Amino acid sequence: MKSALSLRFVFGLIALFFSCTMSRSQTVIPLWPDGQIPNDLKNRNIQEKIEVGNDGVLRISNIVLPTLSVYMPEKPTGAAVVICPGGGYRIEASGHEGVDVAQWFNSFGVTAFVLKYRLPDDALWANKHEVALQDAFKAMQLVRSNATKYKVDPNRIGIMGFSAGGHLASTVSTHWQSAPSMTGLKNLPNAEICKPNFSILIYPVISSGPFKHAGSFELLLGKNPSAEQMDYYSSEKQVTEKTPPTLLVHATDDKGVPVENSLMYYDALRKLKIPASILVYENGGHGFGLGKKQKGSVKHWPDGCQAWMEGMGLLEPKN
Repeated sequence: MKSALSLRFVFGLIALFFSCTMSRSQTVIPLWPDGQIPNDLKNRNIQEKIEVGNDGVLRISNIVLPTLSVYMPEKPTGAAVVICPGGGYRIEASGHEGVDVAQWFNSFGVTAFVLKYRLPDDALWANKHEVALQDAFKAMQLVRSNATKYKVDPNRIGIMGFSAGGHLASTVSTHWQSAPSMTGLKNLPNAEICKPNFSILIYPVISSGPFKHAGSFELLLGKNPSAEQMDYYSSEKQVTEKTPPTLLVHATDDKGVPVENSLMYYDALRKLKIPASILVYENGGHGFGLGKKQKGSVKHWPDGCQAWMEGMGLLEPKN
């Protein structure tokens, strides 16, 4: 009994540490004006949770206030990335797929914005399938609109996502032109303000076909979505000539989200001659974040990502 209480106390301290770490970002920006979150059912009987599991993973759920946490490097290059942590659209793993990644980007001059996006929940939101996408579009708008403030080049703003966050990032990349038609975004000056200049997708949920991550799609679209809905959110089917250049990272032994998700998206990009690279590793499984605790070559994917960004001209110092 005492042991169980001690463990709960320890994990509570860890959760507090991670919460404080996130709060040490230079700024935390509410995405929407007070009282103007689109599709809000205003059910505040549900409260946000921040927990650390026995696996040491920080999880945020029941998100009612979507935000952007800003991490600025000492010597900004002008490149910026909006980071979407994963979690199957059930939670957000905002530590190893958020804060840690933002701090890594800062180490080589990239300004990072960790997105805390709303999760699809019928008790909190009307049209639950669109709330995460609304938040991601809004995040892109805020970063680009405040480019001067954050010392960012408006032509070098990308989006990154892990797992279901990768699905969200790929949906932004393939559907950015639809942003002005969404609730809460109708006053945008143009769709381009929400367009990523590049995307980085890490073990992403992509396809609604045979290799789908069923849990993510069920939470997003419900138990009985139409074929049209499934196709709309199957990102490999939505790639066009206006989809941004993309880097994909995946492990072949990923049992949660099969590597075919990345392979299909890469193939769709390649067919349209959109600049794309893919890093596929034999081992790594799912949810490895920056890969620091991994054995084998997967732990070097951040080096490959930085090299890709350099090759794309994204890390040239801002004049």
